[in-house]
Amino acid sequence: MNFYDVKIKTDIEKSSYEKLGLTDEQFEQMVATASEMAQKSYAPYSKFHVGAVALLENGEMVSGSNQENAAYPSGLCAERVTVFYANAHYPQTAITHLVIYAETEDNGVVVTPITPCAACRQVLIEKESIQGSPIKLILVGKEDVYVIDSARDLVPLSFVPDSLKGE
Repeated sequence: MNFYDVKIKTDIEKSSYEKLGLTDEQFEQMVATASEMAQKSYAPYSKFHVGAVALLENGEMVSGSNQENAAYPSGLCAERVTVFYANAHYPQTAITHLVIYAETEDNGVVVTPITPCAACRQVLIEKESIQGSPIKLILVGKEDVYVIDSARDLVPLSFVPDSLKGE
């Protein structure tokens, strides 16, 4: 058995709106909807409101927001709510883009874009594996927009469905 060091590098582009792979109208609509969804979130404990919008391959947009619960593990993040909704209503349709937007009750929209939590990253990676194509993540902050070409870029040594086969 050979042992060796592995260096992992993740590229996250601090981007301009032109590099998103969307029209200006699509981007503006997705951010506005994500903001509306954040307003509809149920976050009485963290007071951290997150909205997400997925653009599907067929042009449809679906959205979700974080839903907390006093029994913390029972809540769900906006990203998973959105992906699960897309899977339930459009099971054979790929997600091409996912916009993630967050704000706090005290300060409004976050200055630095947030990234999906580890559980959401895993769900996004599995969705990419199932659909056979990456999901472009667009993380929106007050001052910056980060564009990540694939959820796998956030988890370089990811556990995918083929991992269960020992591949």
